[in-house]
Amino acid sequence: MTRFVEAPSTYTVFWGDTVGMVRRPVVAGQFYPGTKELLLKTIASTINKLPGKDEAIGVISPHAGYIYSGSVAGAVLSSIKPRPKYIILGPNHTGLGVSFSMSKASSWKTPLGDVTVDEDLRKKLLMYSGLIEADDAAHIAEHSIEVQLPILQAIQKKFTFVPIVVASDDLQSYRMMGKDIAGAIKELGIEKEVLIIASSDMTHYESDESVRRKDKAAIEAILELDEEKLFKRIRQMDISMCGYGPTAIMISAAKILGAKTARLVKYQTSGDASGDYSSVVGYAGITVS
Repeated sequence: MTRFVEAPSTYTVFWGDTVGMVRRPVVAGQFYPGTKELLLKTIASTINKLPGKDEAIGVISPHAGYIYSGSVAGAVLSSIKPRPKYIILGPNHTGLGVSFSMSKASSWKTPLGDVTVDEDLRKKLLMYSGLIEADDAAHIAEHSIEVQLPILQAIQKKFTFVPIVVASDDLQSYRMMGKDIAGAIKELGIEKEVLIIASSDMTHYESDESVRRKDKAAIEAILELDEEKLFKRIRQMDISMCGYGPTAIMISAAKILGAKTARLVKYQTSGDASGDYSSVVGYAGITVS
């Protein structure tokens, strides 16, 4: 017999012949519009009208409210050639869960519909990596992965993905994780089917001048595909880039998968949207190919 159970506010769980969980959106109506019509209208104003042509292996996309960072996220995600599969790496803002948490949900719901988690890729990553653990605690209230999905849904009708939240603060772990992700992708023979998204905002809550100076240094390291230089600059310059871990992992994996170059698609600060430049957050959209 099938039972319907409400797990903590984020999850709907179905038990019985079909076992799975649907993660419900937690920032719809806050970080982005909560209705399908307004959400599509908002995203339409941020994405390129022509399909992306960039054969990227990875990208960096911001995850703040669409009013502030949506134009950057839309620009970078619509600049790439759509892929049928995505690995989305997000930083841990809640402090919940393990160091590398993979969602156990079978799909994630947004106002634009459900997005299926790629079960084959999920299983292969769990088998291949000794770092990743199946753990939902980090995903229950985390927004960094969720906000990427509606933009992808507006760009392409169908895709699958694997969501991983990163809480570790160790460069060697990032490199090992990148190696594991690349290895799993290669073992499945899906190098041309997968794109890795590192969800990250840049420097937080400093003057526009300070944010741009620090972000320039971080972006330089990223464009050089040098995760060690990025890690060092984060420490030395006190750069509050929340997703430098996911970014370092993406760079590490992308290089193993053949990446040679990176391109800054768009950069702005929240001041460009609000008009208040006294305390801003930076946003960068970068492709790695």
